Amino acid sequence: MRLEPMTSPATEAPPISSARKWAITLTVMVVAFMQILDTSVTNVILPHLQGSLSAGLDEVSWVITSYLAANAVVIPATGWLTGLFGRRRFFLICATLFVVSSFVSGAAPDLTTLIAARICQGLGGGPIIPLSQAILWEIFPFHQRGLAMAVWGLGFIFGPILGPTVGGYLADEWSWRWIFYINLPVGIVGFFLASVFLFDPPYLRRASRIDWWGLGLMVAGFGCLQLVLDRGEREDWFASRTIGALSVVAVCALVAFLIRELTTREPILDLTVFADRNFATGAIVSMIVGFGTFSGMLLVAVFTQKLLGYDAWTSGLVLAPGGLGNVFSLFASGIVTRVDQRLMLGFGCLLNAVSLYMMTSLTLGMDYWALALPRFIQGFALGFVFVPLSTLTLATIRREKLVNATAVYGMSRNVGGSVGIAVVTTLLAQRSQIHQTTLVSHVTVWDPATRERLAQWASHFVTRGSDAFTAERQAIVMLYRETVTQAQLLAYADDFWLLATMFAVVPLFLPLMRRIRMEPSTAATAPATEREASRVAEEGVA
Repeated sequence: MRLEPMTSPATEAPPISSARKWAITLTVMVVAFMQILDTSVTNVILPHLQGSLSAGLDEVSWVITSYLAANAVVIPATGWLTGLFGRRRFFLICATLFVVSSFVSGAAPDLTTLIAARICQGLGGGPIIPLSQAILWEIFPFHQRGLAMAVWGLGFIFGPILGPTVGGYLADEWSWRWIFYINLPVGIVGFFLASVFLFDPPYLRRASRIDWWGLGLMVAGFGCLQLVLDRGEREDWFASRTIGALSVVAVCALVAFLIRELTTREPILDLTVFADRNFATGAIVSMIVGFGTFSGMLLVAVFTQKLLGYDAWTSGLVLAPGGLGNVFSLFASGIVTRVDQRLMLGFGCLLNAVSLYMMTSLTLGMDYWALALPRFIQGFALGFVFVPLSTLTLATIRREKLVNATAVYGMSRNVGGSVGIAVVTTLLAQRSQIHQTTLVSHVTVWDPATRERLAQWASHFVTRGSDAFTAERQAIVMLYRETVTQAQLLAYADDFWLLATMFAVVPLFLPLMRRIRMEPSTAATAPATEREASRVAEEGVA
């Protein structure tokens, strides 16, 4: 396949005023903030849901799984749905569906209603991020996109900052229902802003017919894949007939979906964007980044609550410094159009690897700041990842394909995150068993350290009123619990080693991408073709 000289055909902004551009940026930032806030908040309320709805952990986990599965189904179809409804109308439909389903989620009288409402939330919230990226990429000229994405990113990152902390506080002090009700005022403001400022671009190609085969295969394939990734570890993966059946359906449906999309005249998901080398490589890197980012946040949240005994509020405070670090780096990422984006991306990934390496030294006695510092560094590093990665991946995509491209790009990140969560939770369970077996083999009555520890625990229980025989039995139980805890601690360290290695490997992909360069025009009235030709992507070293 011959590579064409890479220009940036999607860089000319519509003739709208600067004030309206920033009003649109505020609009999509508000709605994206609402979606991200709700995505990050539900992890900390599962214990509250168990008590309120009289359900087990497996049952309430569907509150998260159903949302992710709906996201996985709708995101690939974002470009097609935009063509079907029009961009402005589709954005308003998504915002409305998300707000209404948020109210129903908060008022849900039982678990079944809550899960159904969460599915609707996922269908409404999924397209918001790719739509927002496509809108900003279109209305801003190339040299302003770094700043625009940084400003939009503030809303994107305040969700993970406020989600766990505010959600934990509301669930502890009031009720879990309020984590859904807080979406209402934000969503209403976002709806009115969108109805005033958003517009349909003149080049938007409307879908003339519905590809029912493609739609059915997409729903079956991506839905089953998400369920396999979410439920696999709980069901012992392929030892479960359910997981095996879902896997077969997912593989067959996705293969058939790819064949259908490559052969039909009006595909739901336009896969021709992968002919662009920058986009194809960027989608792979986005998947790796999603793998490390989402699974890393989950590991920190679970570690602090399960092993350190933090409540939901305190666990959220551990995650918050990551967002603060991101604020600082996003402002610096405004220089993305003036430097080699590959260097920024490589720096961000290596710094992320360093922060994850710091987390391999976990102990049960570590204080808050020992956890907060790596999170701050990781957040700072991510600001040097997302903006240059978006620039490298999307800058050479034609304007009429931007919504489809951002949907595929977002889908890659989400699939990477789902795979990452499935992998690290599975490794956590397996490595815990391996470490436990190793540690138990060294715990013997002939070991002086073991005898000393048993004596300490026996003395402790004697002072609390136990007789010598009972105290000895209790000491053995406590020693076993300590061994299990240490095995889990080592398993967490193994997972963080894996994530650090993955981020350290990302720079190896960067030579496959071409730097996006814009030479400044000498006259504001230069013909569009000349301005287009001035933006070139350099192959190899700039």
